[in-house]
Amino acid sequence: MATLTAGSPFPKIDTPLLGGGTLTLGAPRGDNDWQMVVVYRGLHCPLCKKYIGALNGMVADFNDLGVDVVAVSGDPEQKAQAFADEVGVDAVPVGYDLSIAQMDALGLYVSDPRSPQETDQPFAEPGLFVINADGNIQIVDVSNAPFARPDLETIRNGIKFIRNNDYPVRGTHKAA
Repeated sequence: MATLTAGSPFPKIDTPLLGGGTLTLGAPRGDNDWQMVVVYRGLHCPLCKKYIGALNGMVADFNDLGVDVVAVSGDPEQKAQAFADEVGVDAVPVGYDLSIAQMDALGLYVSDPRSPQETDQPFAEPGLFVINADGNIQIVDVSNAPFARPDLETIRNGIKFIRNNDYPVRGTHKAA
C-alpha cells in the first residue's frame, strides 16, 4: 500500500463518471482551484449513505471556497447508480470502478467482504483528500474502518481558515 503524505503531489487518477464521461481525481473542475476527493465504501455501507448525503447538501459551501467536491468508490456502475439514487445525490459527481491498484495508489485500506450479502468484491475503506491549487495534498484522512471519518463542517471551516490565512500544509516534519 502506498502512503500519500501531506504536501506531496496527489496522483491524478481517472475513473468513469456516473452520467457519462471521466472523473479525474486531483484535477479540480469548473472555476474551482482546489478539489476534495471523498472515497466511500460502496452501496452496502449505511454510514457512507449518511456521509455522502450530508456532503451532497454542502457542495455549494465548498464551491464558495473554490473547492470542487467529488466522491468515488470501487462499486461498478450499477451499484454506484443505485447508491446515488437511494441517497439522492444530485450535486456531488460520483466516480465508480476505482480499481484495487488505484486504491493502493491512494494509500487506502482495502477490505474483503464479510459475506456475499455485504458485497461481492474487495472495497476501499473511507478516505478524504483535499488537494490545493498546486496539486498537492493539503489535508489527508484515511481510515481502516467505516466508523472514523472527518466531520464535514470542520473540514469546510478548516479549508476556509487555510485559504483566508495562507495557512501551510501541516504534518510535513521528517524525523532526523
